[in-house]
Amino acid sequence: MNLPPGWLLAGLVVVIAGGTAVVQMLVRHRFPRLRQGRHNEVAQYLFPVVGLVYGFLIGFMVLVLWGQVNSADQTTRNEGAAAVQLARGRNVFSSAESARIRQGLLEYGRAAVAEWPRAAVGRTTPEAENALNRLHRTYEDIKPRNDSQRASLTSSLASLRELTDARTVRVLQARTNTGPPVSLWMVIFLNSGLVLGFSVIFGSEQTRMHYGMVGAVSALVAANLFLVTELAYPYLGELSSSPEPLNAVVQVLSSPQ
Repeated sequence: MNLPPGWLLAGLVVVIAGGTAVVQMLVRHRFPRLRQGRHNEVAQYLFPVVGLVYGFLIGFMVLVLWGQVNSADQTTRNEGAAAVQLARGRNVFSSAESARIRQGLLEYGRAAVAEWPRAAVGRTTPEAENALNRLHRTYEDIKPRNDSQRASLTSSLASLRELTDARTVRVLQARTNTGPPVSLWMVIFLNSGLVLGFSVIFGSEQTRMHYGMVGAVSALVAANLFLVTELAYPYLGELSSSPEPLNAVVQVLSSPQ
């Protein structure tokens, strides 16, 4: 599923355009009278209707799936922002406690980034889970000595809950947002087939122009299917969310103090 986008797009164009060209050749050979275009009046009436429904369906799907990708991006940013807040608030505590917090955040950030390929499909690793548990224990062991530390500890515990919640939501999103259901894919394929079918049976005496028109429609259908496929999985592919917010936390904490 996690194919390079270029290969996926090229494969869809080749398969759809090539398959449609073969069907077009067989249809023109089997039904030579279609070239005369006597049925074009009916086709010209139906094709805009099919095209309109197809365009609405693809537009609706892209809008919904893009919303899922944006939601995934926001969840990851929330997780990274909570970690940054924890990193900023650690200096209020003693040197030893601050060092333990920094180490815990580094371990979690690195483990979460390393876990990303598995987490992108809703699976976790023991390393990331254990690192998060150790970070919780680190904060539970802190004994505030003044009002400033007590206020900072309260704020840090709230940020830690936000980090944990964001991680849970991210994993659940990756596990449950697995693209359109089979029934919706069938509707997409049916509409795509109708668009290609009407372009194939459209009558034209100019063979090259007809093949070029059908090729262009095939490329358009392939591009739309590529877009839906890329957006269907919010944590996989070029258009998906990325672990950059978590990487940023690791980079900040790894820089010289």
